[in-house]
Amino acid sequence: MKNTILFFLLSCAIAVKAQSPAPVNFTADQDHQNMMKQLGIKALRNGPSGDESAPNHANYDEALANPYPDLPEVLTLKNGKKVTTAQMWWNQRRPEIVEDMEREVYGRIPANVPKVNWTVNVTDNERVGFFPVIAKQLIGHVDNTAYPLINVNIEMTLVLPANAKGPVPVLMMFGRSALPAPAQPPAADVEKINKALKEMLVKEHPELKTIFEKHPAYNPIPEQSPFGPGGFPAAKSDPPTAMQLIANGWGYVLIDPSSIQADNAEGLTRGIIGLVNKGQPRKPDDWGALRAWSWGAARALDYLETEPRVDARHVGIEGVSRYGKAALVTLAFEQRFAMGLIGSSGEGGAKLHRRNFGEAVESLTGGGYYWMAGNFMKYGASEASSGAKTAKDLPVDAHELIALCAPRFTFISYGVPEQGDAKWLDQQGSYMATVAAGPVFKLLGAKDLGVSDNYKTEKIPPVNTSLLEGELAWRQHDGGHTDAPNVKYFITWANRLMHYGKDGFEKSK
Repeated sequence: MKNTILFFLLSCAIAVKAQSPAPVNFTADQDHQNMMKQLGIKALRNGPSGDESAPNHANYDEALANPYPDLPEVLTLKNGKKVTTAQMWWNQRRPEIVEDMEREVYGRIPANVPKVNWTVNVTDNERVGFFPVIAKQLIGHVDNTAYPLINVNIEMTLVLPANAKGPVPVLMMFGRSALPAPAQPPAADVEKINKALKEMLVKEHPELKTIFEKHPAYNPIPEQSPFGPGGFPAAKSDPPTAMQLIANGWGYVLIDPSSIQADNAEGLTRGIIGLVNKGQPRKPDDWGALRAWSWGAARALDYLETEPRVDARHVGIEGVSRYGKAALVTLAFEQRFAMGLIGSSGEGGAKLHRRNFGEAVESLTGGGYYWMAGNFMKYGASEASSGAKTAKDLPVDAHELIALCAPRFTFISYGVPEQGDAKWLDQQGSYMATVAAGPVFKLLGAKDLGVSDNYKTEKIPPVNTSLLEGELAWRQHDGGHTDAPNVKYFITWANRLMHYGKDGFEKSK
């Protein structure tokens, strides 16, 4: 009977696979043209060049940076009525912004996205620095029975302090999934392995005997540093982010965005977007890669909610550059995330679309279009059936994306152009967006940056000036295209807000 059922299920799977159309194999240009055709776009404006010697170089003159100085009013309903209570925000204004963001900017997560089944591949007792940890490598297999031609397996690593007294906060970071320091056998066993390896190598390659005799202390398998790969941190640098988190009693997650959705346009008919669309091209309001990565992070949070060592009420999301965009999108749309460290996110992240400074809307309607909903391309169109549109025509802007994170802990981080955090990212425009989001935080009983609400006149604070008194925070460090110099400030800031210390969470919280 059991064999009969298995045979029936296998036969059904084979039949479904045989009936499924093969995934479309578009090049990036073909997919881009397909979306333009769906939207009736005949021509797009070229985006600015990052090369300052190019004829179409990006603008870096602050006097020309605000052609559309008036942002959409974050606390005004579409009918013109002012939002004056938290209830009006949650029930009326926030849904309006979410709808516009989904339809016109980032795309909608389909209702029929398959479920994810998490399995633990490896559980290992390791060390991060001198701190013992429990590390797990996990795979989240997305159910593909409806379209077996595409497999999506989300790769994730979870690392938790081994000696924690209770559930710990966790920072989820977009990046390659890897164990921090796979445990080695005891030193005596490593010595035996090295001896056997040397004997085997000399037997196969006799010329190596002389080399081993000249370097008797050399071993094929070196002793592992307690700090893992790379050894001790440089004397003048902060410890690695992972080490800082563990040292402060946090855990962390590494989740690989490319295992969710490829970071290119050719992959739009594969990955989770392709799986849901059964290998066919996107429609104009379908999700782009940023929203797909945020969906994957939310599925990882589903798993963390089952981990007794994790305080799932205090999970944060982190990313830099394109992953900074994804981290901000994740925090904005997935309200279970308690906090975010948003690093150097630029256009499509914390930067105002309406600013003419560095990266522009046209940058993401051209090469970066696959991060966004197809509909976003309309705002870079110079000729289209719906008419030419610019950033001014967008119904929303970045300040409202940040506002969707309120009242949760939202830390906007940037570096300096002198160290490689390019002017292209528009640090001033991102600061203006953060200022303009402040009224929503205050309406919901949280603290903003502690400056005026006038985004038109507020100037970016001096480098290394911390605005960390409220749930909305800003800090521009003196490093480059990274958020690493701000990690220690983020941890201290978040610990204070969530009342977390060396003895765990305060019992009253």
